[in-house]
Amino acid sequence: METQDVFITNDGRQRAISQLEYLSTIRRAEVAQYLHDAKESGDVIDNAAYEDAKNEQARLEGRIMELEQMLSRAKLIDRVQSDRVTLGSLVHLSTTEDREYHYTIVGAFDADPRSGRISNESPVGRALLGHKEGDEIIVSTPGGVKEYTILRIE
Repeated sequence: METQDVFITNDGRQRAISQLEYLSTIRRAEVAQYLHDAKESGDVIDNAAYEDAKNEQARLEGRIMELEQMLSRAKLIDRVQSDRVTLGSLVHLSTTEDREYHYTIVGAFDADPRSGRISNESPVGRALLGHKEGDEIIVSTPGGVKEYTILRIE
């Protein structure tokens, strides 16, 4: 199976490392105690608490593995000054309705559209990559077709 690079900012990498550390130490110990307590409370057959504890342990281990794999494939986004939209670019856009938007193009892990951080894998992020100031972009989004003009790239 081919692994795909994960693009991440330094802040995002630090968040992922902190989350992994928390899940691997504190949360893993809590779930192990929950599992132990549920097992001690009686027969493991038809024991809803025990089943719930096993499911929680499986979810936790899956998330830990997911974070470890993501961090092993992570490529840090360096903010490079360019005349074209790249990962890390802050892009100023306008629409045909004279609304302005400001988006920073980041990897999926760092994406937070409400904070103006959109993923390079999102329809708008993917459409912007490689374009320059003055380019008009037409994007099919879940909310309909949008038309943007790139005003400035930082």
